[in-house]
Amino acid sequence: MKRSIAEIVREYGPFPGTDRVNGVTYDGEHVWFASGDRLNAFDPASGNAVRTIDVAAHAGTAFDGKYLFQIAEDRIQRIDPKSGRVLSTIPAPGGGGDSGLAWAEGSLWVGNYRGRKIHQIDPDTGAILRTVESNRFVTGVTWVEGEFWHATLEDDASDLRRIDPRTGEVLERIDMPHEIHVSGLESDGRDQFFCGGGKSGRIRVVRRPRPRTPADSGAFRR
Repeated sequence: MKRSIAEIVREYGPFPGTDRVNGVTYDGEHVWFASGDRLNAFDPASGNAVRTIDVAAHAGTAFDGKYLFQIAEDRIQRIDPKSGRVLSTIPAPGGGGDSGLAWAEGSLWVGNYRGRKIHQIDPDTGAILRTVESNRFVTGVTWVEGEFWHATLEDDASDLRRIDPRTGEVLERIDMPHEIHVSGLESDGRDQFFCGGGKSGRIRVVRRPRPRTPADSGAFRR
């Protein structure tokens, strides 16, 4: 297993009117984050807030290219980012114990915090299609270039892990500095991770290590 220390290259927040960061996602232009009773968007170039949507936003957030998905207690909401309307809901697989949320190739991937699991689910019905086991409490989850990553928070420490989505084997681990926790995780699609900072109200950008060779990437082609 490859192991390294997180390289934090930028920090955003705290943001006005918010006291925590739950889920995090990126729509290609703006970073969105959940803060309990609303979704917030900001420009990652300037760090300036650009929009809010008043909607329950208790945990993970995802974007499928058109809609936002947001965990609200024991359900997942599909939200039109243009109007802010909740279009539909499905049950969350953890029944209220859910954490991170990601979109990849037609499915939602949902972290179960204390269950130490990640579920792949049908975004229309909530049916569980696959379950990946972890050995740490799971917070954020994200896919980037065929790699599956999730964040952890346990024993007052966080790390980011690249895992094999078939077996759950940890292929790479990035340790966060002491007392910096990760509550949500999203990739910019290239070489950076947006890491929600929970009660700190901050979002930190961590550089994503690049594989040395294609064989090192452990990418999962589906």
